[in-house]
Amino acid sequence: MTALSCGALVGPQAVSAQTAAAAGVGRGTNILIVGIDSRAGLSTAEKNRLHVGGKGCNCTDVMMLVHLSEDGRRASVVSIPRDSYVEYAGSAVPARSGKINGAYAFGGGPLTVATVEKATGLHVDHYLETDFTGFERTVDNLGGATVCTDRPLQDENSGLDIGAGRHHTDGNRTLRYVRARHVNLRPGDLGRVRRQQRVVNDLLARLTVEGALASPLRTARTVRTLLKTVRTGERTGPGDLIRIGWTLGRLRADRTEFATVPIRLFDHRVPGVGSTLVWHEARSAALWEALGADRPITGDTRIQPVAQTPAPTNPAAIGVRVDDATVAAALSRNGFVVTDTSPSAPLVRPAGPPVIRYAPGQEEHAATLAAALPGARLEAVAGHDAFFDVAIGTDAAPVREVTYDRNIADGAPVTGDSLRCSEPPGAVPAVRS
Repeated sequence: MTALSCGALVGPQAVSAQTAAAAGVGRGTNILIVGIDSRAGLSTAEKNRLHVGGKGCNCTDVMMLVHLSEDGRRASVVSIPRDSYVEYAGSAVPARSGKINGAYAFGGGPLTVATVEKATGLHVDHYLETDFTGFERTVDNLGGATVCTDRPLQDENSGLDIGAGRHHTDGNRTLRYVRARHVNLRPGDLGRVRRQQRVVNDLLARLTVEGALASPLRTARTVRTLLKTVRTGERTGPGDLIRIGWTLGRLRADRTEFATVPIRLFDHRVPGVGSTLVWHEARSAALWEALGADRPITGDTRIQPVAQTPAPTNPAAIGVRVDDATVAAALSRNGFVVTDTSPSAPLVRPAGPPVIRYAPGQEEHAATLAAALPGARLEAVAGHDAFFDVAIGTDAAPVREVTYDRNIADGAPVTGDSLRCSEPPGAVPAVRS
């Protein structure tokens, strides 16, 4: 309820239930929650205030499928990226395919629900939606939200501009945080849906601590607040929301799970549709099968295989200067963009392990390079250029093969207690912005 506020194929094809999961109602309760991208009825001043001046698509901008286990002891929240390439539900022959967010434009909430059911093989029991102003008012009505980041975040498109640390944000600022798609090392949908999940996780935790979901009576009051800004499907009434909210309010953070549908192709071009996301067929099928069988999704290696040496960022985006030809060649084979500077290496190597020097603010790229050079020492150097310099010392410098998977970096299944970003030393918590 807190989310209200926020078989193999040959080649890439739109996903349908026949390729996603076994059909059937399954156990537990499934709730589809969407945020609508619509500027209808907004004045110029309101668009400027919300920083949504672009052209609306009358489509879903945010989509989360929430699964409550049959025993009420676990909740799994799965974000479905808006550009997912799927077959729409309906009687059209041949079946119409497109981005999953486009189903709303063709048939509103009912077609959106039917399309999610077709793509996942899961039955949707309840449906809820809100829009930009509804989201803003919902967050304000609930007393604001807490967002956190270990580095400054800026996005001109959404108007996001916050510093490192924890911030207590109003509805407007929170909207900018969850809409941003052009942020630092986390561009696109996977990065932003993780931020959306963090907001949901925090709201659920805070409502629980404040006792807003502590009893059916208190939950009913919270539901009345939410229904001021949230619309429901015809099968969903206040009584359903009270039962859902009370269940969520009794869950520990480690009994909530958050994930994003695993993606195989991140820029699949479709004529007339544009750039789309193609689900990883085997992993997404395992995800929907687990939910349909009412099983946890965290720890399931069919959904998210465990890489031997995971890399937090893409080696192909990291320029490295290396003063040893053997190490340079090995890093190049590993996908790094390498310049061999061995001709200018010192005749006498310094004692100790390799040293990686880089500019402050490049810590995630540095972690990727360090994963490939186990034992290397990291040194942030003020004024350093955009390249990473690797100086080999007298110690052995083996190069380990690293695996970069955007699904791991931004969308792997995690529990609510671990879905928190770290704060830099000296950061002031809960800065109001």
